[in-house]
Order: sequence, then structure tokens, then C-alpha cells
Amino acid sequence: MENQEAQQQTQQPQQPPQPQQQMLQPPVSISDWFLTIFLTAIPLVGLILLFVWAFGSNTNPSKANWAKAGLLWAAIGIVIWLLFMAVFGAAMFHSWNS
Repeated sequence: MENQEAQQQTQQPQQPPQPQQQMLQPPVSISDWFLTIFLTAIPLVGLILLFVWAFGSNTNPSKANWAKAGLLWAAIGIVIWLLFMAVFGAAMFHSWNS
């Protein structure tokens, strides 16, 4: 009985199993980022590529997240531009009719 009590005192408590880490994607290289930013600067091509990178299945996750953020910024810019055009268009229309 003493031996069993001594054994229980010296045993380490069991740790819960650690979740397995997923295989990480290799980081996007500097040259790839350089080309990515250059291509997105081309007006229509950049927008199309943002959609391809954001929703493509074989895109690096960091590049896909960057493309999704770029699409959100583009959508915000379009909404602001539409509001700007509506306000100043209404002002111009009002000034022409007075």
C-alpha cells in the first residue's frame, strides 16, 4: 500500500493531447509580392486577378486574404465614388436648372 501511494505521488499528471498543426504554406516571396502588386496596378487586369487570387483554390492563404482585403477596399472606393458623383451630379443639375 505504501508503495502504491509513493508511486502515485511521483507520477507526472497527464497532459491533454495537443492538436496537430496543419502543414503551413511556404511564405510568399518578395519577387512574387512585387509582381502581384505590379499586376494589380493594371486597371481591369488587377481587378480580375484579385478575384482569381481571392477565390482560387490553389492560392497561398496569405495572398488570398490580401486579395480579399483588396476587393473590400475596391468596393469601398466604388461606393465612395458613387456617392461623390451623386452629390456633385445633383448639385450640377440644380445649378443648371436655376
